[in-house]
Amino acid sequence: MYIVRAPVACVRSEAGMRTHRYQITINGGLGEAGREAFADFGIESDGANIVLTGDMDQAALHGALARIQALGLDLAEVRRLADSCGPDAQPATRRRPG
Repeated sequence: MYIVRAPVACVRSEAGMRTHRYQITINGGLGEAGREAFADFGIESDGANIVLTGDMDQAALHGALARIQALGLDLAEVRRLADSCGPDAQPATRRRPG
């Protein structure tokens, strides 16, 4: 695994909705199909859970939750993280297999 850092920006989606950074925790593991379904997220494991992190508008968040349900995964938590638009914005970190 390696880490990719990308600049964080305050963005509006194509529909003009503001995006926010979300952290979604799923109980248990995430197989190959799940990793493919969430390839657009940062994916980390804390041993017992999988943590997905991504910048989304409301529609994308609901889409991600629908993917979790469709895959039969056990949703543990959804958290909106601090907005990335402020002066203290940090680079996004995304882990990719490598």
